[in-house]
Amino acid sequence: MVKIQEKPPFETLYQWIGGEAHVKALIERFYDLMELEPKYAALRAAHGSLLADARQKLFWFLCGWLGGPQYYTDRFGHPMLRARHMPFKIGILERDQWLACMDQAMQETGVDEALRTRLKDSFFQTGDWMRNQGGQAA
Repeated sequence: MVKIQEKPPFETLYQWIGGEAHVKALIERFYDLMELEPKYAALRAAHGSLLADARQKLFWFLCGWLGGPQYYTDRFGHPMLRARHMPFKIGILERDQWLACMDQAMQETGVDEALRTRLKDSFFQTGDWMRNQGGQAA
């Protein structure tokens, strides 16, 4: 028996998450958690002293990546994620803290559970690909 994959409830992930306002709320919560929660200390340390630029760029990037407005590519061209993150130490610890922080932010901002699961899988694949350091899982 062939299982037919269920069609997502929206045309784009951007629509599914709730558009620009919800992407903005998610990013704000993500960076707030990074600053507030000691369990994300390594992740926070990797971002330098100020987060305003990172907040804005991740918001722009995620809008486009989710299928919405291409704010990031309109300003900077192709994201080249790995190349742009190469100057930063990204090991298993940083990857895992980024994923945990984003998952907590998705949960706290009410991202639909099915979408959250789908995004967690994609975020893990991207986060693991971004690693440029070895190390042990936290």
